[in-house]
Amino acid sequence: MIYTLLVTSSPASGSGARTACAFAQAAIAAGHEVNRVFFLDEGTSTGSATAVFPQDEADRLAPWVSLAEAHDIDLVLCISSAIKRGMLDTTEARRYERAATTVHPAFTVSGLGQLVDAGAGADRLLTFGG
Repeated sequence: MIYTLLVTSSPASGSGARTACAFAQAAIAAGHEVNRVFFLDEGTSTGSATAVFPQDEADRLAPWVSLAEAHDIDLVLCISSAIKRGMLDTTEARRYERAATTVHPAFTVSGLGQLVDAGAGADRLLTFGG
């Protein structure tokens, strides 16, 4: 089974992104594949390179980065959702003449076509959050 995950309207501090990551880890452990995770709306905050979590909270970024690196999973932030929230990769920071990038390098910023493409190559599209 190949899954594409969609994380929507669920900030990194919410449960949708954590649940999606836990699902992806469990699916892979069971022998399934996750080809892409697409973050939409508030879910794009998951890819923030600048977020700092208090000592009594779990790091919300590290599990996604580890998952992507270990299993070659695309982590994609919806471009329109991301730029509205100040989530800029190198290309978008240059385009909008901003001094810094705010997206972690494990994530890419791209359009909805990436979601459609991933969904076309998957057996299931699952939505978390929202």
